[in-house]
Amino acid sequence: MNRWLREPLLHFVLLGALLFVLYGWLHGGLQAPNEIVIDEPRVAALSTGFQRQWQRPPTASELQGLIDNWVREEVLVREGLAQGLDRNDTVVRRRVLQKMAFLSESFADAAPSDAELQAWLDSHPADYGIAPRYSLEQVYFDPLKHGAALDATLASARAALERDSKARVGDDTMLPAALGDEPASELARIFGDTFVKALAPLPAGSWQGPVRSGFGVHLVRIVSRTPGRVPALAEVRAQVERDLRQSNRQKSEERFYQNLRKGYVVKQEITAKPPDKVGALGAGEAGKP
Repeated sequence: MNRWLREPLLHFVLLGALLFVLYGWLHGGLQAPNEIVIDEPRVAALSTGFQRQWQRPPTASELQGLIDNWVREEVLVREGLAQGLDRNDTVVRRRVLQKMAFLSESFADAAPSDAELQAWLDSHPADYGIAPRYSLEQVYFDPLKHGAALDATLASARAALERDSKARVGDDTMLPAALGDEPASELARIFGDTFVKALAPLPAGSWQGPVRSGFGVHLVRIVSRTPGRVPALAEVRAQVERDLRQSNRQKSEERFYQNLRKGYVVKQEITAKPPDKVGALGAGEAGKP
């Protein structure tokens, strides 16, 4: 017994236990294993980190988001530690979070069926739609140059083009006079969305207008049009499967976290709350959290 009392390892263990108890007493008592305490120092640290990044203090809603994210991390880290995922790992917290994320993803890693893929495609047609394509000719007119005479100039030019599609009408421009089999996205890049939207109801084969763009107005002749469509599943299967798997992983991760979160009691020991809105000086940064 005397030999054990003189053992340095025993002294080290007892001293460590004493320090642990003393630390808990100085900081308001030991926490229960399933209790997460959000105290003023923790909130101050989260707020300081936000302010360093965005050069302004967080609003009340932004701060609550920071707290919720920290609680999420704490729940996942504790659960990971409880499962021993921290063993032999040097960067414990981040590695445990990664492992917990991988664990949650494993529940949603089954290959989706054809029916599930088709249902996803049917519910997200805009994500996979094939845009219409156009072959067209256009003649440009500068509204500032023609002023009040613009309507008459357009009517005269349209009549001339109907008689001879090579008639020399319109104003000088760097815009292309003709485009062949271009997707609507490319036309939008050149002329703008307003121009492309105006093309949809126009009949093919005759000069129409005025059609407005970000540059001015145009007379347009649609040579040919390939309507847009939603592709068959076989055409976009790889992309649909990738997106569906990603969605399933996100949902599985959220369910996984929410189930773990139910086992924890979160206490917020906060006395003062920041303003709910950013002041005038910080308004330009409000959308950056």
